[in-house]
Amino acid sequence: MMGVPGKEMDPATAAMIRRVQPGSFILFGRNIETPAQLRKLIDDLRDLSQFEPVVTIDQEGGRVSRLKLLGNEPPNAQQLRDRGDQELIRRHGELTGKLLRTFGFNLDLCPVLDISFDDEADNSLKGRCYGRTVEETITNAAVFNDALRAEGILTCGKHFPGYSSAGFDPHHELPVLDRSKEDMESTELAVFRAFAQRVDSMMIGHAVYTNLDDSGLPASLSPTIITQLLRENMAFSGLIMTDDLDMGAILNHYGFDDTMRLAVEAGNDVLMICHRVEMVEDGAKILDRLPSSTLDRAIEQIATWKTRLAAPYRFDETAFRALDAEVWTLRVATLGEEMASARSAEDGKRSPVELY
Repeated sequence: MMGVPGKEMDPATAAMIRRVQPGSFILFGRNIETPAQLRKLIDDLRDLSQFEPVVTIDQEGGRVSRLKLLGNEPPNAQQLRDRGDQELIRRHGELTGKLLRTFGFNLDLCPVLDISFDDEADNSLKGRCYGRTVEETITNAAVFNDALRAEGILTCGKHFPGYSSAGFDPHHELPVLDRSKEDMESTELAVFRAFAQRVDSMMIGHAVYTNLDDSGLPASLSPTIITQLLRENMAFSGLIMTDDLDMGAILNHYGFDDTMRLAVEAGNDVLMICHRVEMVEDGAKILDRLPSSTLDRAIEQIATWKTRLAAPYRFDETAFRALDAEVWTLRVATLGEEMASARSAEDGKRSPVELY
């Protein structure tokens, strides 16, 4: 899964995509300027691909809402949680799905399934969690997840196996968590078990879990956590992907060759390179050197999973504007008129999770 450098397809990137044929693309704020421009960029990615690609984005709500650059900002998970109205959460999932199909996306990298142990924790999850308990998280995230899927957008639970107890942000450095396996089974893992048959994919977080795997490997590179715990113990049959391999949690500790090899050997199906686009072709060459037995599992998993991708809607900017107006109505219903108008109070000091 590769990021795209800009708002339009430049000749060098187009030539690289034709050669490498990455199976998935992820877009960020740097790729978004106008509705018609965004749809053209996504159409161009499809035209360059021999097989239907996965085209994804982080469209959660609040600050992690890439499409707010084109219109209104949906409420975030915590705001919806605190409002306590599941019909608003369902409406958020429905509108999100319709918007993404309008632009040509087929996967949304959410819901966040991390439990909020501390709403003020500085670990990149502020405002992004649907619950403070197992029960609250499962109930609220399921409403959003099911509504999104009903609109034909596939979903991704993140960040397995749960890093809300981390004291800092993995965008910068690798967290080491010493929570006991028993504590995790009763909280974080209980949520992911509940969604193992409900989400279409899982994103593996970058953190070391000393009591789940004593090897010292982060979860995203750990066969014990990915293959044994998620795939075998939880019987998860969907797509498994790394979180962004360009984060400091990985960059500061592993070379590129080792990262690519370890990620596939651990059981990931998709490796995510969001920002160092110039490394994508090198990454493909590294994968080509691996034994076919290592790659066949992932290739077969991806091929099967892609049969579920929904086709994009015909683009209509008037339809987009109507949906965007409904996002504003949802925002007011969740926050009230005054708070809804005070959008993006945090925009002046954005964190890496929203700058990407």
